[in-house]
Amino acid sequence: MEDLRNDRDSWSSENCSVARAMDVVGSRSTVLTMREALLGTRRFDDFVRRVGIGEPAMAARLKEMVAAGLLERIPYREPGQRTRHEYQLTHKGRELMPVITALRNWGDTWASDTGPSIVATHHDCGAPIHAVLRCAAGHDVADGDTDITAGPGLVRLD
Repeated sequence: MEDLRNDRDSWSSENCSVARAMDVVGSRSTVLTMREALLGTRRFDDFVRRVGIGEPAMAARLKEMVAAGLLERIPYREPGQRTRHEYQLTHKGRELMPVITALRNWGDTWASDTGPSIVATHHDCGAPIHAVLRCAAGHDVADGDTDITAGPGLVRLD
């Protein structure tokens, strides 16, 4: 198989999955809202406080995330109060856990002066959790051990 990096000018990135993913989760507040959702935050006021953005911005962000299918709105009602909504991760939203884990791992190593603020550990054994690159056959993939080949959505330049 031909490694496409050797002929980078022969194909377009217009159908790029990274660019499309960034269209969905590319803002700082979206990523931090996903962090909070993955940590169990569900209520609007808690998102506002923990992410550190204003209510109008959070309302807009949550609306976008629901529209993108990352979260779903679930009605709830406290006794004597009006019906409100909390936000629950969808399967699509939970699939971002390795991405958020990789960002946290990178930040712990390269962007922290004092070490990690939180440590995620495996519930069963207590070992720290790290994002790893692994092929479908179960092999860990080291830097430089990746070939880039054409996928079905590749747009070739003529």
